[in-house]
Amino acid sequence: MLTKRIAGARKAAPAEPLPTREVILDAAEVLFAEHGVDGVAVRDLARELNLTPSSLYNHFAGKQALYEAVLERGLRPFAELFADPDPGLVTPDGVRRTVAIIVEHLAAHPHLARLIQRALIEETESVQALIERHLQPLYERGLALVRNVADDAEWGEREVPHLAIGLFAIVFAFFVNVPALRRMKGRRGEGYPLTALENQKRFLEKAIFRLVGPRPGGKAAATSR
Repeated sequence: MLTKRIAGARKAAPAEPLPTREVILDAAEVLFAEHGVDGVAVRDLARELNLTPSSLYNHFAGKQALYEAVLERGLRPFAELFADPDPGLVTPDGVRRTVAIIVEHLAAHPHLARLIQRALIEETESVQALIERHLQPLYERGLALVRNVADDAEWGEREVPHLAIGLFAIVFAFFVNVPALRRMKGRRGEGYPLTALENQKRFLEKAIFRLVGPRPGGKAAATSR
């Protein structure tokens, strides 16, 4: 059942007469990540939550509105991180704080990485419209941020888009691939052991700083002295 899958991401909460908005978003996140927008019917989601479709419409106007709310909730922390396209000098402490926010958010929403990956490859007009509204501005802000730190890290202008894609890949790859690796090893369950998350944080801290941190003897290093 879907409720068991959600339990892997969040601690069990006291039972309520009706699912809250967050519980509905959690359930929708799982289904959209597994089946895509076209593969999920409102009646399927309502059934998983023991609701009637009409009750679900009390919370969201329709499937597209629900999908947009799932995307908005999932992407909001990244939008806040990219709000200032000029972060100044990249420091180990700054990278550590950023990585902690990203990893903890993706761990709390273990289906989000796959949902975003699926959204990027879906070609339906409705999903493409949502990508233009939510993901494209986020990509452009992230690209601007990478461009502002690339020079100090000795990346050329032509390399900036590849650097941005590479950063995206290493941030999301763990959360996209671990469920598949777990299945290949014959393991069940969801969520991530604390040690695995801490190891992922340390890996990302080193990888990101080595990719976009100032180079010894570079302009940024000279300015900071």
